Amino acid sequence: MREFEDLDRVLLFLVLVIFLIGLCCIWSASNNRGLEIMERFVTRQAFWMLIGLVILLPLFVLIDYQKIIDFGYVMYVLGLLLLCLVLVMGRIRLGAQRWFSIAGFSVQPSEFYKIIYIITVTSYLGHTRSEIATARGLIVPLLLTVLPFLLIIAQPDLGTALILIPVFFAMLFVAGARVLHLLGLILMGVGASPLFWHCLKAYQKKRLLVFLNPDIDPLGAGYTVIQSKIAIGSGGLFGKGWLAGTQNQLNFLPERHTDFIFSVIGEEWGLLGAVVLIGLYCWLLKRGIMIIEGTTDIYGKLLGTGIITMLSFQICVNIAMTMGLMPVVGVPLPLMSYGGSSLWTTIIAIALLLNVGMRRTRF
Repeated sequence: MREFEDLDRVLLFLVLVIFLIGLCCIWSASNNRGLEIMERFVTRQAFWMLIGLVILLPLFVLIDYQKIIDFGYVMYVLGLLLLCLVLVMGRIRLGAQRWFSIAGFSVQPSEFYKIIYIITVTSYLGHTRSEIATARGLIVPLLLTVLPFLLIIAQPDLGTALILIPVFFAMLFVAGARVLHLLGLILMGVGASPLFWHCLKAYQKKRLLVFLNPDIDPLGAGYTVIQSKIAIGSGGLFGKGWLAGTQNQLNFLPERHTDFIFSVIGEEWGLLGAVVLIGLYCWLLKRGIMIIEGTTDIYGKLLGTGIITMLSFQICVNIAMTMGLMPVVGVPLPLMSYGGSSLWTTIIAIALLLNVGMRRTRF
C-alpha cells in the first residue's frame, strides 16, 4: 500500500527501544523474587507486547482512523457499562476494585477507557467545531468527561481519572475554545477542590499529605517515596549496574516493577541512564507532535493531541512522583511499567498516531 510509505518507522523504533529498556528493568525488579516469578513477569510482558505488535498495532493502523472515530459514541457507552460493571464484579486488590480476571490475566477497563474517551471527544469536537468558541459549546464535552471521571474515581483510580483533565483542556484548545472559557473552567475546578477532597479515600488523602511532608508517615504512606528517592539518589552519575541496585535487589522498594520502575533506572543506570530514557521519551513525543502538525484534518489533529497529551502527562507525573515532586497517584510509565492493560493502551495510542501520519490530508 502506498500509504505505508508515510509510516513513521522512527516512532516505531523508539517504541521498541523503550520497551526493551523496560523489559530489562522488569527483569531486574523481579530478580530477587525468585526465578519463577521473574520469568513470569518478563514472559508475560513480552507476550503482551507480541500481541500488541502482531494484532493491535496492525488493526489500528490499517483501519482508517475516521472510521474508528465514527464508532466513538458506541465505544463510549460500552466503556461506561464496563466501568459500572467492574464496580460490581471486579476483582479487589490493594483496596481498589478496578480489574476483571480473565483466564488468569487481569484486565483494567479504565486504562482502555482513556483511548475511548479521546476518540469520543474527537468525534464530538470535530462535528461541532463552530460551537466550541461559545460557553454553551463546552457543556457536552464537560459531561463526556465528568461521567467516566466519577466512575474511575469510584474504583478508586485517581491517577487514571486525572489523566482525563489535561486531555480535555488540550483538545478543547486545539478545537478552538476560548482561553477565557478554559480559565473559567479551571477556576471552577479549583473552587470545587474542597468537595473533591472529601470524596477521596483515606489512603489517597494520606498520600497527598505525605507529599507535603514524607516524614509524617515514614514507615507507611511515605515509605515508598522515601525509598524511591534513596534509590535514585544512590545511583549517582553512572549507576550501580544492572541487577546491582541495593534498594531494588534487597526488596526495600515496593512496586518497583510497576509504578516505580523509574527508580530502578535511576539506581542501576544512574543520572546518565535516566537522561537517556527521558531523551527517548522526548524524541517519541516530538515525532507525535510532527504528525499532528503535518495533518490538515481537524479530526487527526484532535486525536493526535489527545494521545500526545495523555502520554506526556503519564511520563511527567510518573517520573515526578518517583522523585517526590508530585503525590503518588498510581500512574504507570508508558512502555516501561509492568502490566498488559497499560501496555496495550499505549500500543493502541501509538498505532492511532501512525494512522493519522499515514493519512495526513483530508478534504
